[in-house]
Order: sequence, then structure tokens, then C-alpha cells
Amino acid sequence: MALKGKIHSTESFGAADGPGIRFIVFFKGCNMRCKYCHNPDTWYGGEFKEIDADELINTALRYKSYWGENGGITASGGEPLLQIDFLTEFFKKAKQKGIHTTLDTAGQPFNNSPQFLEKFDELMKYCDLVMLDIKEMNNTRHKELTGQSNENILQMAKYLSKIGKPMWIRYVLVPDNSDFDEDLASLNGFLKTLDNVKKVEILPYHTLGVFKWENLGLEYKLKDVLPPSDEKIKNAKEILGI
Repeated sequence: MALKGKIHSTESFGAADGPGIRFIVFFKGCNMRCKYCHNPDTWYGGEFKEIDADELINTALRYKSYWGENGGITASGGEPLLQIDFLTEFFKKAKQKGIHTTLDTAGQPFNNSPQFLEKFDELMKYCDLVMLDIKEMNNTRHKELTGQSNENILQMAKYLSKIGKPMWIRYVLVPDNSDFDEDLASLNGFLKTLDNVKKVEILPYHTLGVFKWENLGLEYKLKDVLPPSDEKIKNAKEILGI
């Protein structure tokens, strides 16, 4: 029986999740509970489709003519690494078709156990780019913001540097939650220790996903937080040297 993935949804013409125009696959499931998550409907319950890799590839290929030289497929979520076996098969089939593959991940499932690294190394054979979301450098604040530690996430960044896998870093700037100068400076110092970072992006906090929380009957705890000012965004970019 073919391995099937639990897929929440897809987007045909993504322009903000990797290079070029991309077919984005939103995987079901995530262990993090980010207070600002714009896809809380991927966490648990709700609707999803079980689909095998061939069907998913064939769906993506319908849009290949729009990708140009730089586009391709991005696995997002949710957290794709929670379905690492299916993700590996999906990316392997994509590479067989000459498709550029990007993994958009928060890195939370990563660990240094031999069992996980064996699977992760196999996945990396078919992954062209990793977009790693680092939520906060201060671990206490990270736990408050996401419900999880950042220690293994930073370990993943180091591991990707060790194996030379191209990586983009994305950082959501949330006023009074992840916009502290000392933590941004810490992030900058950390990134300077890595050899594989090709791009760093600041993503200003927004409230476009609040309606999903309301539809799910979940309390949105950042309802009084406004998007960062242009000055705050500029300050963060200056600290990170971007």
C-alpha cells in the first residue's frame, strides 16, 4: 500500500515561500502552539486529505509552466517534519521530475538521535533549500510564545550548517514578544556562526489569521497586539544586518 500523507491544503501560486513561484503543500499537524499562528487549523482535528506522493506530484505539475527557472514545490504546514517518511518520498519523486524542493519548517521535531538523523539525512538528499523559522532566541520567551523549547531548533540550524544545506532564516517580529534588541543581537551572533545562511527575512506580525482562531473556538491571546511600526522593523533589520 502506498504511503499517504495527511495534507491540510495546497496553494497553486505561492510567491512568498521560497524562490520564484511555488506550489505549496500545507501538511497537517504541529507540536508548537505559537500565539500568532496563522494556520491553527493545521494543529489538530479539522479537515485534511490523505493523499499519496504520486497524486500530489501530479497535482503540482499542472502548474509547472508558471514556475519559471526558480520556482518549484514548498512543503509547509503545520510542520512537515512530523510526516518525515511521506515528506521524503514526496521530495524524492519531485527531484525525479526535476523540481526544486523547499522545506518550510519550525524545526521542532528535530533531534540528534541516530534514528531521527538517519531519516533526516535521507530527506536532505532530496531537499534543495530549508526555510527555518526561528521564533525567539531567549528560550524562556520562546517557550512562552510557542509552548516549546528552542534548543533543538537551534541544533537543527547548526546541523544544516554542518552538512552545507542552503538555508533561509525567517523571524516573525511580534511587538513585546520577539522584538527585543538583545534577542535580535543574539540571533545575529548565532547566525554568524553558521556557514549556510543565504537569506534572512523579517516577517512583521499580522492578525490576518485571527478569524481562524475564532472559527475554531480558540482564544487569541495577542488580540491587543498591533503590527510592528516601520521604525521597529527597520531597527530589527539593522540589528540583523539585512
